[in-house]
Amino acid sequence: MKIKVIVADDHQLFREGLKNLLETDETIEVIAQSENGNAAIEMAQRLKPDVLLTDIAMPDMNGIEATRLLKEKLPEIKVIAVSMHSDKQYVKGMLEAGADAYLLKNSTHRQLIDAVHSVFNGKKFLSEDITELVINGYLDAANTKDDSYNQLSDREKEIFMLLAEGISTREIGEKLFISVKTVGTHKQNILDKLNLKNNSDVVKYALKRGLIHLE
Repeated sequence: MKIKVIVADDHQLFREGLKNLLETDETIEVIAQSENGNAAIEMAQRLKPDVLLTDIAMPDMNGIEATRLLKEKLPEIKVIAVSMHSDKQYVKGMLEAGADAYLLKNSTHRQLIDAVHSVFNGKKFLSEDITELVINGYLDAANTKDDSYNQLSDREKEIFMLLAEGISTREIGEKLFISVKTVGTHKQNILDKLNLKNNSDVVKYALKRGLIHLE
């Protein structure tokens, strides 16, 4: 039986490249491709892959939030982050969200195949550069000065991400089928918990944690 994989990345050429590389291994089959986090979650729920390979910086929903939601819905699916970002905030964000592996986009073909087999067999996998970050203690809880984000409820995290992406309060209400007043209440709770003052602070906080990125 082949290892079923979904590839999520907003660049089609890169997705196709990953597919071609992965399928040089006769035990791996790419069953679907997605250009954003929302679609990746929908595909995963429908197709039940063994592994999801995902970029971090994607439209609609980034890889960190997609991983967190997917792990809540389908914890048995293994997630491999494949990113150009070696910044500690991106790595920390993905691993905290539940990613089983983290590869940089300059990783070798062999590392890519090894990562898929490793996570499929229940092991973790980090590329060498990422391993160095971990060894240097960047992911130690003692070095995390602000872990307030994890105190937010799932609904607050959802609204936080929409605010960080520049969605207005009214649009958030329409998207989530809740009143503007309810959105406002959630927003104030978010600001209070994170010690932020306004939407600009929300964006800065999200950028610092690697939850969103600048194009």
